[in-house]
Amino acid sequence: MNLTLILTVAPPLLIVAYIIKADKFPEPTGLCISTFLLGCLLCIPAASLNNYFIPDLSYAYLAGFTEESLKFAAIYFYIRKKTDFDEPMDAIVYGTLISLGFATLENFQYVYNAGNPDFIAILRSFTAIPLHACCGIIMGYYFGLYIFKDRNKLNLFKSLFFAISFHATYNYFATRNVLLMFIVLIILISFARKLHKLLKIEQLSKQN
Repeated sequence: MNLTLILTVAPPLLIVAYIIKADKFPEPTGLCISTFLLGCLLCIPAASLNNYFIPDLSYAYLAGFTEESLKFAAIYFYIRKKTDFDEPMDAIVYGTLISLGFATLENFQYVYNAGNPDFIAILRSFTAIPLHACCGIIMGYYFGLYIFKDRNKLNLFKSLFFAISFHATYNYFATRNVLLMFIVLIILISFARKLHKLLKIEQLSKQN
């Protein structure tokens, strides 16, 4: 396995491993794998939609709408019906798996079409990969609230709204102001970590 391939696949897989390991009530391996692969497959319709709606990089923020909507549809129509989807943390686990499945395949497109693939792979491991992971965590958190705690549709709206908003804002500044892009990314990571920690604490309280 060459260095470029490792740099391309290792970052998203390491985040996936962390999210799965942090779940005190582990999900079935088969469903985790199929969910990750579903995220990969979402790159196909996403590419078609992005090619149609995004004529050039100045409209890159629209990818936040197309890509996050597809991920949300996968959680709503595929994961929601699974019997193993039975507690709030599951929504974060599967939301992250879908997002990072998508990000992994997308990484191949960017890395292997770049003039300096190793640099692009390293750069994306600190930017686009965390972006997708955190959007998956946030989407999952609010989706889990809607399914398991409060059927208030506001939580369902937040699940999609926050993911789209962060992704679109990140993309907008990525082509205009890199400093602001990193500020958005730091805020996003902090927010996602806070939500994930809330459910980790809740799981620990169930064990005691």
